[in-house]
Amino acid sequence: MKNYKESDYALNKYSQGIIYKFADGIVEVTLEDYLRDNPNGTEADFAKLKAWSDGIYHEQAVQEQRTCRRNVSIDQVPEMELAVVPEFGQNLMGEPDEGKKALTAAGRLLHSGMLTEVQQRRFVLHYFKGLSTRQIAMLEGVR
Repeated sequence: MKNYKESDYALNKYSQGIIYKFADGIVEVTLEDYLRDNPNGTEADFAKLKAWSDGIYHEQAVQEQRTCRRNVSIDQVPEMELAVVPEFGQNLMGEPDEGKKALTAAGRLLHSGMLTEVQQRRFVLHYFKGLSTRQIAMLEGVR
């Protein structure tokens, strides 16, 4: 399994006990630990808790996959806050050289190395070609 040690779900699912992953380490609660700490508990009770734990980790893994970058609107990607520019064709207020300043700033952002290839392509489509976020998404086949 890819990134096995980084996946809480995989760690929990493929272990005998229930896994708790913390910043400073991993704790596994085994059947023996559970029975020692819960004298009235049974193996069936532990199996239910283990299944419940596996289910929670699975739901978390599915949710993370659904909200990964390739499935999130460009407007929801935090790095895009840096690329906020006036609407294409909007008259820039101020001095005549404001347009030059905006173009220079856009060029610096585009070549700064802060944007991924996808973000660069979308930035060019929006800023220089005047496409809206919706038009870009349709062009890329994203819904």
